[in-house]
Amino acid sequence: MKAYVLIEIRAGEVKDVVRQLRKLENTIEAHMTFGPYDAVAVISAKDLNGLGVLIASEIQPIPGVLDTLTCVAVDV
Repeated sequence: MKAYVLIEIRAGEVKDVVRQLRKLENTIEAHMTFGPYDAVAVISAKDLNGLGVLIASEIQPIPGVLDTLTCVAVDV
């Protein structure tokens, strides 16, 4: 299961947060963005519960992360 996590980050900490995101085992990719969110991470997990655990225990606690919005990817 794959998801896109849009991340709002405290000013001045975007590069550090993206570096930390890229170190996470379940991160496929992470990039700085421009717009209402400061970064996007593509993550994967076995199931929906795994995505929730990953976001709550590994992404949201990263210093500088203010808010996240998770978009679960589905195949059509």
